[in-house]
Amino acid sequence: MPAFNKILIANRGEIACRIQRTAQALGYRTVAVFSDADAQALHVQMADEAVHIGPSAVQQSYLDSAAILDAARRSGADAIHPGYGFLSENAEFAAACVAAGLTFIGPSAAAIELMGSKRRSKIAMLEAGVPCIQGYQDEAQDDATLTREAQRIGYPLMIKASAGGGGRGMRLVHQPEQLLEQLRTARSEALHAFGSDELILEQALIEPRHVEVQIFGDQHGGLIYLGERDCSIQRRHQKVVEEAPCPVMTEELRRAMGETALQAGRAVNYVGAGTVEFLLDARGRFYFLEMNTRLQVEHPVTELVTGLDLVALQLQVAAGEPLPLGQEQVQLNGHAIEVRLYAEDPAQGFLPQTGQVLRWQPALGIRTDHGLQEGQWVSPFYDPLLGKLIAHGANREEARRKLLRGVEDCLLLGLHSNKRLLANLLRHPVFASGEFSTAFIAEHFADDPSLQPLVPSAADLAIGAALLYQHSALAHAGPLSAWRNNAGVPLCYRLGHHDRQWTLQLNPSTSGLLQVQLEQEQLEQEQLALKIIDADGRYATLELDGIRRRYAYQVQDGDIWLDSGNAGLHLQDLTRAPVQGQQGAHSGTLKAPMDGAIVDVLVSEGMRVSQGQLLLVLEAMKMEHPLKAGIDGVVTRLQVNLGDQVKNRQILLEVQ
Repeated sequence: MPAFNKILIANRGEIACRIQRTAQALGYRTVAVFSDADAQALHVQMADEAVHIGPSAVQQSYLDSAAILDAARRSGADAIHPGYGFLSENAEFAAACVAAGLTFIGPSAAAIELMGSKRRSKIAMLEAGVPCIQGYQDEAQDDATLTREAQRIGYPLMIKASAGGGGRGMRLVHQPEQLLEQLRTARSEALHAFGSDELILEQALIEPRHVEVQIFGDQHGGLIYLGERDCSIQRRHQKVVEEAPCPVMTEELRRAMGETALQAGRAVNYVGAGTVEFLLDARGRFYFLEMNTRLQVEHPVTELVTGLDLVALQLQVAAGEPLPLGQEQVQLNGHAIEVRLYAEDPAQGFLPQTGQVLRWQPALGIRTDHGLQEGQWVSPFYDPLLGKLIAHGANREEARRKLLRGVEDCLLLGLHSNKRLLANLLRHPVFASGEFSTAFIAEHFADDPSLQPLVPSAADLAIGAALLYQHSALAHAGPLSAWRNNAGVPLCYRLGHHDRQWTLQLNPSTSGLLQVQLEQEQLEQEQLALKIIDADGRYATLELDGIRRRYAYQVQDGDIWLDSGNAGLHLQDLTRAPVQGQQGAHSGTLKAPMDGAIVDVLVSEGMRVSQGQLLLVLEAMKMEHPLKAGIDGVVTRLQVNLGDQVKNRQILLEVQ
């Protein structure tokens, strides 16, 4: 029987921290690996030992299997846990671990290889009698064959990358005339993301639910299922909200889906944690979608309703122990919901965000899996997932209510996130009802305010100006800190947010009351009475028009980040800055929307361009971001070259 004492975690961020907590609690020593960008990361600090494995780029660090195996050898680790993502579903890496005498905490390389191909896994599931969506999954990949098979399947249909996941290499085709162009783009995206342009075609199910079953197998033939998770709330085929159990599940349907998931697992002699994903239609019919041969991002909701630690089960199974419970002992209690906190701006097409974490404080009363700490930099090199917020309740409504409060109370200042979107999703009446499908965001959420730029309220601006005033007073504490030779003249502040500016006047009084006058007429209020009860640079207790409330804030480089409940609001202090014309979407100055690398330059100085024309391509956080011209004109200044690393808001080129 394999045995191990020291586990190298071949991952980073929140999942590396999550695995370490359980491994260390069970008495194992842990080894972290890190790239240049992660030298001071929380997962490195938590580990007993840490090994540097290369530069920041994933191909030279977290995807470098040789470097990770060498780190295991040097540190004396005798087991490797891959987490999720990176090398977790790489069959060659799993085999290399075993060949090096290491215990791979996961399924066999053969199971990973088979289930990692949508084409081959679907063939295997059909042979095993698992219900599958009608489609095409054979070897021939030429356009003529795929066109003929698409006609046989019928429209609408889905094109899927055989090696894909996370929505990449996936296209919905409604009409035959769209097929060839969508095949081309799906192949290109799949080849770039996964190294394979192999595709499959499937009949598109309209508005199904996405339901997955957690299975667990041991090395003695034991195989059980631990209930299901509903992952229907998605954007671009990426999960946003997950919950257990599924809101529309019945005992009969759960038993049928669970037994079918075990059928799939037995077909590949599955060992360890795995997830069999299904699409469930409105009539209760379900179809195999894919199998993930690893721990899932959303595993905490299963842990909360079953009372089991899935990482602990992984370690027990990998050590050769039998599963500690049988199917009849699996109990589901209450309801759990999870949301994913991303460093992204939903108002800018979910553009990933980089920057320094100035403040971070998880909410009380819920579970938060994360790898964050104040002062760290969120870099452009990795996925923008920051962490997961999970709540458990006696029923679904209690879990939803707890999680909504937890999202609102979670404090993140220094970079933009999807916090406002998550809160609005959780309070949406259709989500609260439980009656939704994978079409929820498109049908019910497309016009949500969280998908538009946040406009600060009059209260936000008044609070921002007052706290900037207070910060200045604290910074210059001394005998003259409260004295002004023109005390009767109002203090004037000019605050900016994105491309907008507001002018405010503050009238302090000896009683501590500030009368705040806003000169912009578009706001819902023009004058507010505000009193600062206390403020220490991190938290302030304010009384606004007679209502007292506590706010978190941070002043950095003259600007202020303010937690407004739904989102972190960044206000720039432009009081002493020269007044400039506002640059909107139609400016001739093109700036980097985030830190990243220039991977394509399509123009040169002197070239005439048109509004909307693609000029540059920026790569950041595993995604490519096209940068286009805001106006018609001529490129007068090009300040970057292919391969350059650029910073957020850096000027890249100018069009006149």
